[in-house]
Amino acid sequence: MALDSSKTTGFKYVGTRPDRPDGLDKVTGRAKFGADAYAPGMLHAAIKRSPHAHARIVKIDTSKAEAMEGVKAVVTRADFATGIEGEFGNILENVMAGEKALYDGHAVAAVAATSALIARDAVKAIEVEYEILPHVTDVDAAMQAGAPVIREGAADSSVPEGLHPNIVRYYESGHGDVEAGFAEADLVIEDHFLTEATHQGYIEPHACLGTLGTDGKGELWCCTQGHWYVQKVCAALLDVETSQLRVTASEIGGGFGGKTTVFIEPVALALSRKANRPVKLVMTRAEVFKASGPTSSTSMDVRIGMKKDGTITAAQGTFRLQGGAFPGAPCEMTAMCAFAPYDLKHVHQVGYDVMTNRPKQAAYRAPGSPMAAFAVESVIDELCNKLGLDPIDTRLKNASREGTRASFGPKWPRIGLVETLEAAKAHPHYSAPLKPGQGRGISCGFWFNHGGETAVSLALSEDGSAQVAVGTPDIGGSRASMALMAAEVLGIPYEDIRVTIADTATLGYNEISHGSRVTYASGLATIKAAEDAVQKLCARAAAKWGIPEDAVYWEDGYAKPSGPNAGEFEPLHIGDITATMGATGGPICGHFEATPEGAGVSFATHIVDAEVDPETGKTSVVRYTVVQDAGKAVHPTYVEGQFQGGAAQGIGWALNEEYIYGEDGRLQNAGFLDYRIPVASDLPMIDTVIVEVPNPGHPFGVRGVGETSICPPLAAIANAVSAAAGVRMRQLPMRPSRILEALESAVDG
Repeated sequence: MALDSSKTTGFKYVGTRPDRPDGLDKVTGRAKFGADAYAPGMLHAAIKRSPHAHARIVKIDTSKAEAMEGVKAVVTRADFATGIEGEFGNILENVMAGEKALYDGHAVAAVAATSALIARDAVKAIEVEYEILPHVTDVDAAMQAGAPVIREGAADSSVPEGLHPNIVRYYESGHGDVEAGFAEADLVIEDHFLTEATHQGYIEPHACLGTLGTDGKGELWCCTQGHWYVQKVCAALLDVETSQLRVTASEIGGGFGGKTTVFIEPVALALSRKANRPVKLVMTRAEVFKASGPTSSTSMDVRIGMKKDGTITAAQGTFRLQGGAFPGAPCEMTAMCAFAPYDLKHVHQVGYDVMTNRPKQAAYRAPGSPMAAFAVESVIDELCNKLGLDPIDTRLKNASREGTRASFGPKWPRIGLVETLEAAKAHPHYSAPLKPGQGRGISCGFWFNHGGETAVSLALSEDGSAQVAVGTPDIGGSRASMALMAAEVLGIPYEDIRVTIADTATLGYNEISHGSRVTYASGLATIKAAEDAVQKLCARAAAKWGIPEDAVYWEDGYAKPSGPNAGEFEPLHIGDITATMGATGGPICGHFEATPEGAGVSFATHIVDAEVDPETGKTSVVRYTVVQDAGKAVHPTYVEGQFQGGAAQGIGWALNEEYIYGEDGRLQNAGFLDYRIPVASDLPMIDTVIVEVPNPGHPFGVRGVGETSICPPLAAIANAVSAAAGVRMRQLPMRPSRILEALESAVDG
């Protein structure tokens, strides 16, 4: 699975920019998304949700709903499996409340009816008696003595004794002696930072169509980033055999990590089993905001010491994340990512996973990393300002390199952080003059990337074309990337390869499309499956020529004898071999199944120019440049799109987006009117620079690129805004009112 040094350059197909294979279907409306599914006799479902942030469920009376004409089934927690603990127990508790409603929008019952209107009316007819309980939605408040306990006994063994029960996980790592390191510094800055929860903002709401018979056999169509995971979870929550539930992933209208989870699919299946008819369930936009996972909100303290020459002597960080009413906030990821870009002799980081009365958090691209970068890179920027140092030169001086010991333990293999910093410094943007009222910000960012369980199958047709079946839903152009890598190995045109997303009955288990793993892991598996097919093609040619298999090699779509000693034979084209494969041994296919572990980490450097109006607090991002290491850009246009997408989402996160809870613990802005994501007029043209430092763990050097691009924006924008406004911004989002407050405080101070 290691890098093939002979294939780091000279690619024929990899690195080109062909048309996307799903383009025509999407622009003509032929593509089928989650809500496009239909089945004869289909029922429509709706969910009854708690209007309270925290309440004990005393009684649920469904009799009036059940008596309504057109209502075919009603389910509550009693209709799901019992005795489930651990991860699946938490998922079940989130899918359908048990003894308590834990947040505003928590599901307590569901209805299936002959129309969506009847289902909604029936939900209103369900009567729920609640005992209102004290609530807490702020991460710092949830950790204090006397804070309402969300769920007793939820903490794992990592949590030190004596902490509040809402602290459910604890992470700590580092090396050296930070106090000794701070003593060596000429300047030490310690600061406090806050970020609010933000939603992924995908346009397509969660949707599914499910059928489950009394015999335990079922079918499910849903928009998801991981249908094998959906299959596994639904089977557990409904107490059916996993193999009896077939799950098909629809096209996906955005996910960004928010569709790696399970919210509504078990409900649709439970209703179907009770009604004995297919059930369709589509979330409203308000439900998406209230009951599907946003990011964690955070409270962070960062302390960094630096010498006058820019050497970082020590770094320390405490990162508190709330993950809603369930364990799972990425406290360890946040802590590990915080200081990853830097070679530090003395470093220490701590992370807390804290429960609050909010919906269960979900990944948003690189979960936890953007918040950590915001805090750390802001302090580094402030140190550079006070010591009169160039921000890129200072980062280069301290940058992690191959062999550097990471802040959380391992030594880095070949990485490309230095190359991104050098490319950023050489870019015209960095030296361009600024106008009055503008500021420039720099930030680095880091993400781990991931491998995971992966299976791919490749089948050759008689005309020499190929079909590739992968199990990872395409959330960022992976079908094009798989086709390009298969084309590179097979030596046939990109257009002769069709890539499909297989259902759970077709391939072995495939992990979710997350962790920037798809182009790496599914790409590696596609390469290996294609090589498997090539080996079989060469064997057929060898048999035809009557020579040993190892006397045949493959080049540009042809089997060729390896030299004069192998014999004088005309090369055999792939189409010539496949045309007769039925008579020479049968179908020719390639397969590969593994759990690749050489994903290769990724670093990026962003440059941002921002302009602040001191009269109104309005901020405009006027120029943006993304520099990121892709290892090898398989389809550069898609890679650039990932870079730009992360920057665009980061602009929204930094300037506008936030969950706003009232004193009653209810979400105040559950819709795109009041939760404002960026539109085209909010964004500048986003320039991109692709750096290619090959990943030694992939045959073509590929690194995942989908998540790292959202790691630097919060800090880079905050540094630019702080420079433009002349005051350090420590809380996100930097909405106009918050900037005006900071300006007024600076004047008063």
